[in-house]
Amino acid sequence: MLGERLYELRRKKNMSQEEMAEKLNVSRQTISKWETNQTQPDFDKIIPICQLFDISSEELLTGKKTSQNPVKLEENKRKTALVVSLSVFLYFVAFIWAVIAESLPFVGENLLGSIFLLICSIPTCFLIFYFVSVSKDKKEEKKESEDYKKYDEVVSLGFTILYLVMSFVTHAWHLTWILWVVYALVIEIIHILLKMKEEK
Repeated sequence: MLGERLYELRRKKNMSQEEMAEKLNVSRQTISKWETNQTQPDFDKIIPICQLFDISSEELLTGKKTSQNPVKLEENKRKTALVVSLSVFLYFVAFIWAVIAESLPFVGENLLGSIFLLICSIPTCFLIFYFVSVSKDKKEEKKESEDYKKYDEVVSLGFTILYLVMSFVTHAWHLTWILWVVYALVIEIIHILLKMKEEK
């Protein structure tokens, strides 16, 4: 029943009926009547209640937990976009530095390479930290579909071949490892696109 769910949600937040009533702009008696199933919340109170307890309307009304709250999903998309965009920008900065520094007479190979790797390490740390921290949630929330596995296998094989060919041809093993960072970005972008397709 909706009343029991409202009571449990309020209790988990350690919120009194008075506090809940104040946040929803209703009286304490109204909250009490909702929780004892004497009355139901008006339609215009459903969204504020969902926002207050950070749940979806489906979870509030049916008790079924969705895989992820739409608000949180949108927030996670923004965070992912920010992390990926910032990381790509920093990789571009590293490559621009390498191009410009080659023409500077006072910059030796050691200094050029050291600063290049230092700049690359910053977005790499961002990406590892971000995607490792969210991967635990993903493992708990979803089982990968056949589409995910299929794309992952194809992209993984493609990048492995590209990495080996480029490394053996250029002998620049100290630089070609960056392909695996690009691989992680490509996989994540594919997953985001597949999610958007599934949501539509």
